[in-house]
Amino acid sequence: MANTAAELARRKAREEEGAGSRANAVPFNQQDFERLRSECLRTGSLFCDPTFPAGWDSLGYNQLGRYSSKTIGVEWKRPAELCSDPRFIVDGAKRTDICQGELGDCWLLAAIASLTLDPAILNRVVPPGQSFSSQYAGIFHFQLWQYGEWVDVVVDDRLPTRDGKLMFVHSAEGGEFWSALLEKAYAKVNSSYEVLIGGSSIEGFEDFTGGISESYDLKEAPPFLFNIMRKALKLGSLLGCSIDISSSYETEAVTHQKLVKGHAYSITAARQVHHFGSPVELLRIRNPWGQVEWTGAWSDNSREWDGLEPEEKKRLDHAADDGEFWMSYTDFLRQFSRLDICNLTPDTLSSEEFSRWNYGEFEGVWRVGSTAGGCRNYPATFCSNLQFFIRLEDVDDEPHDGKDGCTVLIGLMQKDARRERRFGRDLNTIGFAIYQYKGRSKVHLGPDVLLRRAAAARSQNFINLREVCERFKLPPGEYAIIPSTFQPHRKGSFILRVFTEKQAHTSPMEGDLDPDVGRDHVDPHFKRLFAQISGNDSEISAFELQHVLDKVISQRSDVKSDGFSLQTCRSIISLLDLDGSGKLGLLEFHHVWTKIQKYLEVFKSHDSDGSGSMSSHEMRAALAEAGFQLNSAVIQEIVGRYADSSFAIDFDCFVGCLIRLELLFKMFRTLDKKNQGKIQLDLQQVNWSDWFWASNPSIQTCSGLLLVP
Repeated sequence: MANTAAELARRKAREEEGAGSRANAVPFNQQDFERLRSECLRTGSLFCDPTFPAGWDSLGYNQLGRYSSKTIGVEWKRPAELCSDPRFIVDGAKRTDICQGELGDCWLLAAIASLTLDPAILNRVVPPGQSFSSQYAGIFHFQLWQYGEWVDVVVDDRLPTRDGKLMFVHSAEGGEFWSALLEKAYAKVNSSYEVLIGGSSIEGFEDFTGGISESYDLKEAPPFLFNIMRKALKLGSLLGCSIDISSSYETEAVTHQKLVKGHAYSITAARQVHHFGSPVELLRIRNPWGQVEWTGAWSDNSREWDGLEPEEKKRLDHAADDGEFWMSYTDFLRQFSRLDICNLTPDTLSSEEFSRWNYGEFEGVWRVGSTAGGCRNYPATFCSNLQFFIRLEDVDDEPHDGKDGCTVLIGLMQKDARRERRFGRDLNTIGFAIYQYKGRSKVHLGPDVLLRRAAAARSQNFINLREVCERFKLPPGEYAIIPSTFQPHRKGSFILRVFTEKQAHTSPMEGDLDPDVGRDHVDPHFKRLFAQISGNDSEISAFELQHVLDKVISQRSDVKSDGFSLQTCRSIISLLDLDGSGKLGLLEFHHVWTKIQKYLEVFKSHDSDGSGSMSSHEMRAALAEAGFQLNSAVIQEIVGRYADSSFAIDFDCFVGCLIRLELLFKMFRTLDKKNQGKIQLDLQQVNWSDWFWASNPSIQTCSGLLLVP
């Protein structure tokens, strides 16, 4: 429960203070760079990072573990121990500052190299003003995007070496250290250097920009890809392309037309020109090396340029000698293998020349027994997945395919994938489905919608990657996005990101917390039953109530029960004891009886297999039918408290849960005198209600309490 409360507090802080935003990065591990550096300068000491020490655990756990042959002779040294004049950045960051060492993280180095192409993004990731001379204290910092928030990562400058040389990334000259320290910061947020082995450069693109990436196999390029690229450039997206290699021997091999295999290029413009009156689509491509350029059609000195009008030729500035060159789109598809597009969030772009995506982001948890429902192949649990609402109202301007509709990019990313490698945990197989419907955005959809109609769209595959991202063209309307693992009962946490070209409303599909507790009139025939049970005092105590309920349930074969606890019976009396006697009179007991009958009908309707118990995945729908609209955080807490080891809930637990929920709302509304949706408790009230929290762990989640001692 403490973890849930902490997570809710963190989200609230982010919303109210912008913590974790691009302009207000969160100190990773609560390490404040300025404070730590000031302390080191004051004491005349060099910083030693206790959270990522110069030891075996920071290197790795298997291939780079303590007893691995690959780590024999490793020493951690500061740059001043490796060269006489260490520098952070010399004459600006360049691709030659990034040479791969013994770590298999070429995917990360390609992403780092891409930073050198955009000074504004580089300065965001690598804050300027750091050096080995002015205010040097052995401490540096970098800013990375991590699963929905920007973090400021502090590192000391002790780096792993062998034989006096850096083991991992290094500069060609050997005296420049920004790239090695950035690699260390990235290793720190992911727990070790070893977990960086293997990956896709898209992962690095996203962690350096906070953007959402698409990847296209150019052998299977979709129609209108050129128009997608042109619109992406107008939106300030970063575009990269590369030529696949068949073996390591082809790495950076140069083709006969001067293209470099296995090498990251960037695309900086897309234009349509008229060549002797016929339209031709051109791309401007940049080689970060700055020298080796394409020599085929539309290269700097090719005869194709003679077919353009002088004004158009001048506008394209075709003869630039800085590593940029033009190429026809058809040649691009033939020569290159892969295109990556990293679409940036609105706050990443500072220039007013770019249009901006509209952006929504949500966090969620797949929790076994409550929200880990699996894909549509598992109808018994699918509807228990978290759901997210999106309303599309306006169609795109200048649609890339000439058809009206709303462009939507959806990215589903599972969190902490690399950090959990050392524990042997594999990535979940993930994907999502999109359903169109009409109704309220605050209602969790059930089988009547999700199981009786086809999805409007879905991710192409369920796959075990960190992120699944897809582009869709949807008609205006209201949709529910259902992110899930392929199989049910797979735990994990995720973020869901939604990019739209036009303004769209997005939100979690969670009901407002509200019980609908009915009031029934007393049936006159009920008096005789009450007289038989209550005895001479005409009231029913908690012990008598327990005996009655257990006797009634024991005579039924269609429900399972371990018997009602005395605590549940006391909670029932607390809820319905109108006169404060501590017992139930006729009217009060009638309310109990009608509630139990109602709850029994609800319970049986959700016992789909007739086992006498209810699957925990049915809990949300059952609670809604009983009159409670609860959010996913509360559902997860309820399942954790009331379900057994096989995630089944018996009848007495079901009733106990509903009664405590009613008590919770009754208490909350009593204290919420101004009907503000939140309460403040002084120290006396906190002490008075401690007993209530101890037996009702979901109270902090579903009441939104603000505690003020």
